[in-house]
Amino acid sequence: MLNPMPDSTARVLILDDDADVAYAARMLLRRRYSEVAVLHDPAQLDGMLARGVPDVVLLDFNFTPGRTDGAEGLAALDVLRRQPQPPAVIALTAYADVPLAVEALKRGAADFITKPWDNARLVAAVDAALALRRPAAGVVPHGASALMGGSAPMQAVRAMIAGVAPTEANVMVLGENGVGKELVARALHVQSRRAAGTFLSVDMGALPESTFESELFGHRKGSFTDAKADRAGRFQAARGGTLFLDEIGNMPLAAQAKLLTALERREVTPIGADRPESVDVRIVSATNLDEARLFDPGVFRADLLFRLNTIVVRVPPLRERRDDVPLLARHYLALYEAQYGRPARAIAPGAVDALCMHAWPGNVRALRHACERAVILGAHAEYRIDDFGLAAVAMPALAAVAPVTNAVREEATLSSLEREAIAAALAQAQGNISHAARMLGVSRAALYRKLDKHGI
Repeated sequence: MLNPMPDSTARVLILDDDADVAYAARMLLRRRYSEVAVLHDPAQLDGMLARGVPDVVLLDFNFTPGRTDGAEGLAALDVLRRQPQPPAVIALTAYADVPLAVEALKRGAADFITKPWDNARLVAAVDAALALRRPAAGVVPHGASALMGGSAPMQAVRAMIAGVAPTEANVMVLGENGVGKELVARALHVQSRRAAGTFLSVDMGALPESTFESELFGHRKGSFTDAKADRAGRFQAARGGTLFLDEIGNMPLAAQAKLLTALERREVTPIGADRPESVDVRIVSATNLDEARLFDPGVFRADLLFRLNTIVVRVPPLRERRDDVPLLARHYLALYEAQYGRPARAIAPGAVDALCMHAWPGNVRALRHACERAVILGAHAEYRIDDFGLAAVAMPALAAVAPVTNAVREEATLSSLEREAIAAALAQAQGNISHAARMLGVSRAALYRKLDKHGI
């Protein structure tokens, strides 16, 4: 079972020259772990290590203005890995520096996080790193709050993870956007025999088809115009661990054929290489496609599907486990109270009921954003439903309990009506952003801006 409680004995070090980045990470993590220290210069690292080695290090890779080669961070990583009991290292990198992060993984880093990070993703990564470093102590990552809850659906998911994780079977995780599919994948990795290896996540829908093979299988220097050095692909970087292929349903059919070949042969050929390389990875994939579309041969190859879905884990949407909403809400409120330095407050009883009745088309991710909004904007002794930005969209769900009066309807602002329309489209599209954008007649980028505007 995944542990939702913070590890009161863990020590975390943040090594980053950007004071704002380091401060934000410390504020996020300090309530979960017993000690969160900050250094801005790798020259100070030896002195800190002499006083004790931390459990986890969040490591930036460029400290001198103008440098982008990551050499300073890699040198610090080597120092950390030479310790008698080395810490787990999580690389902090910009998206453009993913090749540098892969190099860090090859040198022993446990994971990498791209800036700006998702808070839940960062906390999950730190917990997973702790589990890898101290498995004998029984440290198990909480899987972030998406896997919290005592509802029957979540108990079933955790039981399936516990049964499947120790095997080598490929697993496909199904669920709407925002339910926590990557967290399920991480839990599968941490509870597997590959837990000491790398967990590497790849957004398959975001990989351009032109660079698909290079990103996954690697390339040799000179194999194309920008190939200025040999580069390992994701399959090689995750060797001995777990490769998480997220948004697998968004892959073009041509790319699916290339992936199928790699999985069938258990080998990849880097671009420009004259011989294949064997790969040893466990594949966990995920998609928000419903199963009817997934089995449509015009959308997804049946032979690849059968390679990927040996075991299927279905993650329930939040509306199917409403009993978990109060626990999740309190978790996220505490998380953001710590991050923003706000006092702890209870949720008003009426607000708890409204949160439980809300449809949550964006699932746990939407609840998290609503809680962050409440912490920032709430001005009362207790959190009220309007603090969560849900007053307008919660009303239809609560109609069976308290019918909405005409006066209330007349007070709805244009902004609240827009929010209601977005929530309805997301619900009809089962959380799929692309489908919801098409229904609303806006671009994905515009919809993302409106989601941010309304705190959905």
